[in-house]
Amino acid sequence: MQTPKRLAVLIDAENANAAGVAELMAAIEKFGVPIIKRAYGDWTTPQLTPWKKVLLALAIKPCQQFRYSKGKNSSDCALIVDAMDIIHAGSVDGLCIVSSDSDYTGLAARAKEGGFAVYGFGTSFATQAFRSACDEFVLTDGLKVESEIGI
Repeated sequence: MQTPKRLAVLIDAENANAAGVAELMAAIEKFGVPIIKRAYGDWTTPQLTPWKKVLLALAIKPCQQFRYSKGKNSSDCALIVDAMDIIHAGSVDGLCIVSSDSDYTGLAARAKEGGFAVYGFGTSFATQAFRSACDEFVLTDGLKVESEIGI
């Protein structure tokens, strides 16, 4: 029996829907065991309020990134820096990038170059470049909450 891949799940909460995260995590578990689970965003904004219950229920660590300037990518940058730290630490076999943002194309490509499995999870709005940079890309359109944990 093959040992399951150890995965880091990195969620761009500003670019992902909280409503389907229980189903998302079930889909991720088909690829391996999530040992690191983080969600990035400015948790002081009303936009991310629906995430708070999800974070607690699924033991996802919130990573605070204030919006220092409107339209800037502070959360994206924090996710990418953490991903590179995780890769260099060697504690995982693969990354799960939850976003439809093309800004993660370079990260996915670099992780693959380093021999890591890369799984993308996002909507149909994700660019073909980001999808192609991943080993597999899973569409999250239509994921609904059908969970006993009440989220």
